[in-house]
Amino acid sequence: DCPEGETPLSWMLLTTEVVETIEMAVTILRWYTYRWRVEEFHKVLKSGCQSERYRLASDGMKTLLGFLSVIAVELLHVTYLHRTQPDALAIEILNPLQLQVLKAAASQKLPPILTVAWAVESVAFLGGYLEHRRKTPLGIQVLWRGWLKLHDLCQGWQLAIRT
Repeated sequence: DCPEGETPLSWMLLTTEVVETIEMAVTILRWYTYRWRVEEFHKVLKSGCQSERYRLASDGMKTLLGFLSVIAVELLHVTYLHRTQPDALAIEILNPLQLQVLKAAASQKLPPILTVAWAVESVAFLGGYLEHRRKTPLGIQVLWRGWLKLHDLCQGWQLAIRT
């Protein structure tokens, strides 16, 4: 829909795919929308996971990239839910052990309901996010550092309860 008196916007998506039906055109458009998710994934992989700083032989690099890719997808999921469903329960993004450890590590009084927003901010604080910068959006690097620290704390927790 175009406002009255305005020229409608027209655009063309170039593709190497053969498009002979409306259904195929819709499929190509859907593929195009995934482009942003792929770019966001690569940003997380490069910026957050710092995949480019590693210089390994090809087999070692494949293994590392596989591991980092899993973490990157997890962080994308967490940040997506933080943006779209901040009031969802924290258990949507944390396993029970992570939730228990994050509650124990919390420096502030726990809210009555542990939400995705609380969990993501708590992970960010573990990664060095500063209290006075609450109005600044959470960066992927601070979430990456917090995610790694949470992982380390969970390992320590499991070791402590084993003894």
